[in-house]
Amino acid sequence: MLIRSRAPLRLGLAGGGTDVSPYCDQFGGAVLNATIDLYAYCTIEPSPDGRIHLSATDMNESRAFELAPEIPVAEMLALHCGVYNHVVRIFNDNKPLPILVSTFCDAPPGSGLGSSSTLVVAMVMAYVELLNLPLGEYEVAQLAYDIERHDLNLHGGRQDQYAATFGGFNFMEFNQEDRVTVNPLRMKRWIVSELESSLVLFYTGRSRQSASIIEEQSRNVSSLNETAIEAMHRSKTEAVRMKECLLRGEFTKLADVMEAAWQAKKSMAQSITNERIDGFYNIAIEAGAFCGKVSGAGGGGFMMFLVDMKHKMQVINALSAHRDGTVYGCHFSDRGAEAWRVQ
Repeated sequence: MLIRSRAPLRLGLAGGGTDVSPYCDQFGGAVLNATIDLYAYCTIEPSPDGRIHLSATDMNESRAFELAPEIPVAEMLALHCGVYNHVVRIFNDNKPLPILVSTFCDAPPGSGLGSSSTLVVAMVMAYVELLNLPLGEYEVAQLAYDIERHDLNLHGGRQDQYAATFGGFNFMEFNQEDRVTVNPLRMKRWIVSELESSLVLFYTGRSRQSASIIEEQSRNVSSLNETAIEAMHRSKTEAVRMKECLLRGEFTKLADVMEAAWQAKKSMAQSITNERIDGFYNIAIEAGAFCGKVSGAGGGGFMMFLVDMKHKMQVINALSAHRDGTVYGCHFSDRGAEAWRVQ
C-alpha cells in the first residue's frame, strides 16, 4: 500500500514579511495569498529492507538510515529528517518507522512560492494518513511551522504552511504566541477568472536563499529601523486594500494597490530587489503591464505582472526573449493539502 499526498504552492499577493517575527509579535501581521496549481508531492511506502529511506527525486538526493527513532539531520534532506524525527517522537511513541519517503516539487527551492514549507506540509499530511492522526487544518499547519522554525531552526515567516494546508484565497492574520487566523475569501468565479487572465507569472531563472532576506527584515525591526517598520505597516495596509479590491472585483484599483504593495515591500530590506529583478520589471512595464512584484521574500524566484488582456502577449513575448527566464500561465487552486491511499 502507498500513501500519497500533495499540497499547493502559493502566490504572495500582499503583506508578505509582516508574518515574520518580531514584527507580527509586536504589531500584528496581515497577509493575502492564493494557492496555484503547482504542487509539492510526497509518497510513503514500506521500506524494501527494513531501513529508513528518504529521497527528493526532483533534487536527485537520497539517504538511507538504520532503523532508529531519531536520525541525524544534515543539510541534504534536512526537511525530510526533521519531519520524520518529529512525527516519531510526538505521534508514534518513539517507535521507529521502516518506510521509504520520496518527494518532488513542481517549483525549485527559492522560487518565492513557498516550496520548502509546502513540501513540509505535504510530508506531514502523508504521515497523518499513514498513522491515522486526528489533526485538523490549523494543527497540520502549526505542526509544519514548528518543525521548520523550532526543530530545524530555519528562518522564515508563517504564511506558507497555512496557505498550503488550507488552499484557496486567504486573508491571514498573525499575532503574538503563534496565534493565526485564516479568513477564506468567498471570491466570485468571474473575479477569479479575470485575475487568472490578467496575471503573467515569470520565473527569473534564479533561486534565492530567503533566510538571509528574512533575517535582514527581522534585524530591521529589532533595531527599530523606522523606514523598514513603516514599510511593513504600509504592506499590511495594502493587504487589506487588496482583499477589498478582489472581493469587489475592482481591477483598476487592484493595479494601484499591487504597485503600492511592491513599493512598500522593497523598503523592508535592501536585498528584496536587485538589478536583475528591476530589469525584468521594467521590461514588462514597457511592454504594457500595469504593475508587478515578486512573490515571496524577494531576491529572485517568481515575479507576477498584472496586465490588460490586450497587451498580455506583448508582455509574454518581451519576457520570453530572455532565455534565462520562463513565463508561466496562472491557474488558481481552491483545494488545500490532501492525502490518500493507493492499494
